[in-house]
Amino acid sequence: MQIAVASGKGGTGKTTVAVSLFHFLEKIRGKKVHLADCDVEEPNDALFFPSLEILEQKQVHQYIPEIDTSVCTFCKKCVEWCEFNAITVVASRNFAQVDASFCHSCGACLVACPENAFTEKPHPLGVITRYLTENGNLFTEGRLEVGSAMQTMLIKELKKEVNPTVNFNILDSPPGTSCPVVETVSDVDYVILVTEPTPFGLHDLKITVELLQELKKPFGVVVNKAGLGSDDVYTFLKENNIELLGKIPFSRELARMYSSGELLGNIPEELKETYRGIIEKITCERLPF
Repeated sequence: MQIAVASGKGGTGKTTVAVSLFHFLEKIRGKKVHLADCDVEEPNDALFFPSLEILEQKQVHQYIPEIDTSVCTFCKKCVEWCEFNAITVVASRNFAQVDASFCHSCGACLVACPENAFTEKPHPLGVITRYLTENGNLFTEGRLEVGSAMQTMLIKELKKEVNPTVNFNILDSPPGTSCPVVETVSDVDYVILVTEPTPFGLHDLKITVELLQELKKPFGVVVNKAGLGSDDVYTFLKENNIELLGKIPFSRELARMYSSGELLGNIPEELKETYRGIIEKITCERLPF
C-alpha cells in the first residue's frame, strides 16, 4: 500500500505524522515499510532517525539542450515549440541560447530544429540517497541541487525507488498544492492530509481537498496541534463528509522533542493510540503494537 502524507501549508506537522507513522508501522510484526522523503527542497526526515546506514547514493542529472550557433540558422522554430519559454533567439545578433532554469528537458526543441543544432548536456539535478534503518527497513531521501527549480523531475526519479514488495510505502510530500505535490500523490492508494485548527490551516486544507477530489484520490485528515484555534476545521470536515483520522494535541514537550530531533525517542502513550487508530482506519484491519 502506498500512502502519501501531505499538507496545504508548511509547518502543520506533515513530517511529524510521516515519520511517526513509519516508526509505528516498523513496530508491527511482519510489516515491512519504506519511507521516501519527497520534500526534496528541504528534506529533514533523516534528522529523526538515530541510526542510518547509507546503502547507495547517486547523482541525478537533468539533460539540458545546448545550441551550436555555427549550425543554427536562427529560424526560431525551437522557440515556437518550447512550452516553457526557455529559448531565446535573436537572429540579428546571431544569438541563440537555452535558459537551464526554465528548461524542462521535454525534447521538443530537438524535434523542431531542422538543422540538428541541438545537443543535450547533463546538468546536476540532485542526489538520491537510500538508507537502511536500525530495524532493517528502507528510507530514501531526495535532495535538490541548490538553485534548481525542477522539484518534480527529481521526485519522479525518487519515486522509482519505491519498493512494491513491502507492505507500506510512505511518501512524505512537499507542502502546498503545486506540481511537486501532484507528482507525489499521483499514484498512491491513500493520502493523509495534515492540518491545524487555525484560519490559515483551514484555508489551505480547503484548497488541498479540492485538488485531491479533482485527482479522485481517497483521503482523510489528521488535525495536529488540536486544542488551539477554533472548531472551524472540524465543522468543515463534518459538513463535507471528510473522515477525521485522528487528533494530535498541542504539546510544548512534543514540540521540544521535534525541534531537537528526539521525536521518536519517547512518544507519549496517548499518541500511540492515535496512530493505532489512524493505521486501522486506513488499512481496515486491527494492528497491535
